[in-house]
Amino acid sequence: MSSNIPDKKKISPFLVFFLIHAMQFGVGILGFQRIIAKTAGYDAWISVLLSGVFVHILMWMMLKMLKIANGDIVTIHTFVLGSKLGKFLSSFFILYFCLLSVTVMRTYIEIVQVWMFPDFSIFWFSLVFLILVIYIVNGGFRTIAGIAFFSIVLPFYIAILFVITIPYSDFSNLLPIFDHSIKEIMLSTRDMSLTVLGFETILFYYPFVQKPDKVKKWAHLGILATTLICLYLALLAFSYFSEKQLQKNVWATLTMFKIIELPFVERFEYIGIANWCLIILPNVCIAIWCASRGVKRIFSIRQKISVPAISVVCLVVTSLITTREQINMITDITAKVGFYLNMIYFPLLFVGTLIAKKVRKRETNL
Repeated sequence: MSSNIPDKKKISPFLVFFLIHAMQFGVGILGFQRIIAKTAGYDAWISVLLSGVFVHILMWMMLKMLKIANGDIVTIHTFVLGSKLGKFLSSFFILYFCLLSVTVMRTYIEIVQVWMFPDFSIFWFSLVFLILVIYIVNGGFRTIAGIAFFSIVLPFYIAILFVITIPYSDFSNLLPIFDHSIKEIMLSTRDMSLTVLGFETILFYYPFVQKPDKVKKWAHLGILATTLICLYLALLAFSYFSEKQLQKNVWATLTMFKIIELPFVERFEYIGIANWCLIILPNVCIAIWCASRGVKRIFSIRQKISVPAISVVCLVVTSLITTREQINMITDITAKVGFYLNMIYFPLLFVGTLIAKKVRKRETNL
C-alpha cells in the first residue's frame, strides 16, 4: 500500500510528532481541568498521566497493526475481515472524523461568542474557516503537515506565559495525594477522552510517511508532549483555583489568561483566543483529510470532489447547533465514541490482526 504513494507526496518521519501533537492539542485543552476534577478532585493529575500511558499503549498497537497489514486502516480491516466487511467498517471512520471536525469548530465558535463577540455568526465563520480548510487540504498532505508544524511552533509562547500564575498559586491544593478511590481516578481518566482524541489519524496517513520504521519514536514523542502539557496546565489550574472555583470555570485555561497583563493589551485572553484559531486549524484539516481519504479508499471518489462535499456537510451540521445543550450533546457523543473506539474497538482489532497474521502464516506453510 505505502509503495503506491509517490515519494514527492510523503513527509519526513519527524513531522509525525507535529501531526499527532497538533491533532490532540485543540479546544479540549481549554477546559479539561474542570471535567476531570468532577470525579477525582485534585487527584485528577494522576488521571492525566494514566491517559497518557493508555494512549502510548494504543499507539503501539496501531503501529503494530499498520506494519503487519502494510497500509492504512482500510487495509487492516480488509486483512482481518475481508474486502466487503472491511470497507463497511472503515466507512464509519468517515462519519467519525466529520463529527470530530464539527465538535472542534462549534466549540471554538462558542468560546468566541462567550468571551468576545456574543453575536458572532456561526455560519459565516464556519464558511470562511472551511474555505481555508479546503484550500489547505487540496494542497496535499505535505501542506497539512506544514500547517500542523506552524500551529505548534508559532503559538508556543502561550504555554510559557502561564508561569505568571505561579506566584498566585497554592500547590498545597494538591494535597493529600491519593485522596480518591481508584474507581474515581479511572473515571476521571475516561473523562480525558475528548482532550486526547486525534492520535488515531495515523491509521490514515501512515502510508504517507517516508521510512515507516522511524515513525514509532516521533509518534510516541508527540503523545508524550501532549501528556506533559496537559499535566502542566492541570497542575497550574488545580493550584490556582480552589475546587469550588474550578467547577464554576468552564474554560479554566482561558480564565488563567486573565492574570497576564501587558503594557500594550488589557485583555490578553483575546490574543489567546485569536491564536487558538491557528491551533484548531490543523485539527479540522487533518480530520477532513482523513474523512476524504476514507471516501477515496472505499468508494474511489477523488479527494478534490469529496473534500468540498464533506465540508458542506460539516458547515450545515455546525450551523444547526445553536444552544448550549446541543453543544454539550455533540461533545459528549464525540467523547464517548472516541473512548469506545480507542479503548474497546482498536484493542479487539489488534487481537484480530494478530490472529489473521497467524492464520495466513499457517496457510502459507501448508
